[in-house]
Amino acid sequence: MARVIISGGGTGGHVFPAIAIADAIRAEVPQADILFVGANGKMEMERVPKAGYRIEGLDISGFQRKLSLKNLAFPFKLAGSMVKATWIVKKFRPEVAVGVGGYASGPVLRIAGWLGIPTVLQEQNSYAGVTNRILAARASLVCVAYDGMERFFPKNKLMFTGNPVRKDILNNRIDKKDALRMLGLDQNKKTVLIFGGSLGAGTINAAVRKNADFLMSQKDINLIWQVGKTYYDEYKTCSLAGQPDVQILPFIENMDVAYSAADVVVCRAGALTISELSVLGKAAILIPSPNVAEDHQTANAMSLVDRHAALMIKDAEAADKLATMVRWLLDNPGRISELEQNIGYFSRPDAAKKIAAEILKLCKQEQK
Repeated sequence: MARVIISGGGTGGHVFPAIAIADAIRAEVPQADILFVGANGKMEMERVPKAGYRIEGLDISGFQRKLSLKNLAFPFKLAGSMVKATWIVKKFRPEVAVGVGGYASGPVLRIAGWLGIPTVLQEQNSYAGVTNRILAARASLVCVAYDGMERFFPKNKLMFTGNPVRKDILNNRIDKKDALRMLGLDQNKKTVLIFGGSLGAGTINAAVRKNADFLMSQKDINLIWQVGKTYYDEYKTCSLAGQPDVQILPFIENMDVAYSAADVVVCRAGALTISELSVLGKAAILIPSPNVAEDHQTANAMSLVDRHAALMIKDAEAADKLATMVRWLLDNPGRISELEQNIGYFSRPDAAKKIAAEILKLCKQEQK
């Protein structure tokens, strides 16, 4: 039996790959004992139990890069999290500890490394996060999804696996007509899916609202617009609400259906989103978030743009360019086909399985 701790989270970009890795481990070793460790108040504390796994929470938050009173509490939260992480690791006695990025992975992986437990890091982005860079010195393996990651990690520890993708995205391939019927949308119209990640994106939402009149005038378009739970009350009564063939949603539970319905996707450039677009071969307009560490979403997006695998709009230009670029792309089916074909270069549908195999290999070594 394998005993594995998986730590990290904060956003869907960390949480869903972590669950995908756990699912892949269980597929190979059904009796594997898997424990998640996340940050209290973050989405993993809800999503992980829904996926059928146990989770422990740490009272940890990030260090603000700008002056903030919140930073005064950071050393105390970190110290408390280190104490609790020590208790969790010693009690659970994992054979391997896996870090997927996010606040909670730092204390857990650091303690595991100090105790001599093999650690595996999964870096989703093309610009590595600070936590993973620090943890890499003691890591047994660093799983990456982009070329050139030796800039951040020891080359002898790197394995190009790609990013794990949710089971429902991989397995539930739905015909476009069936997807449109399930969503109650017109099957004779082109469909645009707009979302800002699991939490929503203020700039993208504002850009759609600014272009509402133009979008309403496009009678050949279905619009699926996930505004995020935080923004839903603000947008549920905007001028697009109630329009035929427009759906404004706080969160999309069945992303497999939404992706299947879409001709064009407008979204952020988080690692998970890009992996899903790649596996499904979707034409995308990426609007990288400027509010992330080291502007890593722009780096992610440019990796695709350089291979003619996606289009990109800067966040600050979204309000001015979004509607016209969507219209232009829908009017150029040849360009859509090119994007759909080229994004396949980044597709790694077996990423979770590969990472799970390496974790289980380390578990077997520890059992000897």
